[in-house]
Amino acid sequence: MNAPNVVQKLVEIGDAALALEERFRSSIEKVHPHHRASARNLVHYLALRRFDLRPLQEELADRGLSSLGRAEACVLFSLQAVLRALGEELPARLIRADPAPLSRLESAQLLQAHTVALLGPKPSGRSSAIMVTMPTETAHDPELTRRILGAGMDIARINCTHDSEAVWLRMVENLRRGAQEASRTIRIIMDLAGPKLRTGGIRHGPRFCHWKPASDRFGRLIEPARIWLATEGSGRRAPEGVSAALLFPEEWLQRLAPGKEVLFFDILGRPRSLRIVERVQDGLLAESRQGATVSEETAFVPFDPTPSLEHLDQRAAFARALGDASSFLLLRRGSRIRLIPAGSKGSAARGRRPLPAIEMEPAEALRSLRKGQTIWFDDGRIGGVIRSATTTGVVVETTRARLQGEKLGPNRGINLPETDLALPPLSAKDRSLLPWILEHADGIGLSFVRSPADVATLQEALRQVGGEELPIVVKIETRKAFESLPAILLTAMQSPSVGVMIARGDLAVECGYERLAEVQEEILWVAEAAHLPVIWATQVLETLATTGLPSRAEVTDAAMAERSECVMLNKGPHIEEALYFLHDVLQRMAAHQTKKRSMLRHLHLADLFEEGSGPTAKHAHSQKARSRRATRQTGQEPRPCRASSSRRESS
Repeated sequence: MNAPNVVQKLVEIGDAALALEERFRSSIEKVHPHHRASARNLVHYLALRRFDLRPLQEELADRGLSSLGRAEACVLFSLQAVLRALGEELPARLIRADPAPLSRLESAQLLQAHTVALLGPKPSGRSSAIMVTMPTETAHDPELTRRILGAGMDIARINCTHDSEAVWLRMVENLRRGAQEASRTIRIIMDLAGPKLRTGGIRHGPRFCHWKPASDRFGRLIEPARIWLATEGSGRRAPEGVSAALLFPEEWLQRLAPGKEVLFFDILGRPRSLRIVERVQDGLLAESRQGATVSEETAFVPFDPTPSLEHLDQRAAFARALGDASSFLLLRRGSRIRLIPAGSKGSAARGRRPLPAIEMEPAEALRSLRKGQTIWFDDGRIGGVIRSATTTGVVVETTRARLQGEKLGPNRGINLPETDLALPPLSAKDRSLLPWILEHADGIGLSFVRSPADVATLQEALRQVGGEELPIVVKIETRKAFESLPAILLTAMQSPSVGVMIARGDLAVECGYERLAEVQEEILWVAEAAHLPVIWATQVLETLATTGLPSRAEVTDAAMAERSECVMLNKGPHIEEALYFLHDVLQRMAAHQTKKRSMLRHLHLADLFEEGSGPTAKHAHSQKARSRRATRQTGQEPRPCRASSSRRESS
């Protein structure tokens, strides 16, 4: 690409940016004055990204010029700067005096101002704030709240899907009191539940029975589980002290005697056994040294040292478990279930055994489902395809599950990435909570956004209760929201303070795990073009927060999260450790990168290379090592690679 072609392409991009701005002028004018310059830049960036810039970027890089790889925040300014560097006189149409294009510094200042308005002052020692989902325990444990604050939490998130106003109020009081005692600020953001799809009660599911032997904290057996095997039709109650009770045909039980073993595979496909120990009442008492869950479909076979295959069917028996009725469904590939409205009995045609059924909440969503659409349950652990859809129910065939099966119970999430749901963005409960949230929170989160109209609905509802100034966090967790992201942001920017949350849990299910990395990058770019703060959420250091030990992959994920303005941790028994760890990671990464630009600070690795090379390297290296040790002993320089280090050297 020669110089005239480079200039021509840059001017073409600038013309496209101004043309798109003119096309969306009415939308830009509706934006709050705080965001108007940002809205123009967002539109310019979208025009820029309609071009394949890779050949142009290579040409600009070869000339030692900016390749526009950091143009998100100031598109016109970047185009003008490259044209000037090429020695070209700017076309008159690209020279704007009113409004002048935002410079790189002005763009950074806008992003910082919008971040402070939503998330509060910049934390000390790092660029990204830390948000924590408050556990219910903090409502009753002020000391736990103080420890979480002391570990580095900057923003508290309260999920209004769970608990009650009384619990939330105690959380808020403990947070405000703890922050005041520590002479610091705390922001509180409350998330509305939104149109979350969940499973409800189960109909026509198999009955399950579970037992588990007693063991110590090291997993060593203390006492085997005791299981009562009784005859069908027996009216006797199970003896005291048994863990489970199963009913079998009387003829089959008569073949068993104390000392005999019964073999079976539990619902997870694990080989298990029962040992008959004595006859009790109208049945037998057995013991098991291993935990198991069985159903009415579990086949029990007495152990026979000289088995005969032709008599296997005669030796097997199926128990009727006297356990929890329909507490969950076990789904394998090919399993079929029905989705039914709440309160429905899930009836089937006469003479047929009805399919296992599970309620879908809210029931109105069933009307939007169509044959052939995909459906996901429980954060994507179970996948299926809709085989038929009627007004009374929907038949789903499982297409994705582990070989041993997956349990599906009540109150599990449902995702419908291909379905246009005719559901209101705010439930009656959400609307009733708005005055309370306005009184106690510093911001509100809108869950399961699908369109700009959803955001407008919340804005109007807030205006009706006098909350039009309340900051809004738009949670991007559906495919529809991602595909409509620019329009959603332009609508959200009609409010004075706005942020974007990348809710990666549902987003991964809806867009596909293989696309998650790409999708979250695009959200970061578009939000930066709009100068809006981003909250990086879902499963950040989750293994550390739940077990106390991080995985290697999630450490890298936490490091990459530094490109956002805020990183969110979910609750867990080791949340304090996770907070200290995340603070350390974010502090270190702040010296290496800002957004997606590498920061070339002094690198300790380069020192080690120089010290380890050349004829006098060994002597020089030992001298410097002794010098560093002496410095540490005097306390004049902190150790590198420690969370408290101000120098934060890294190899």
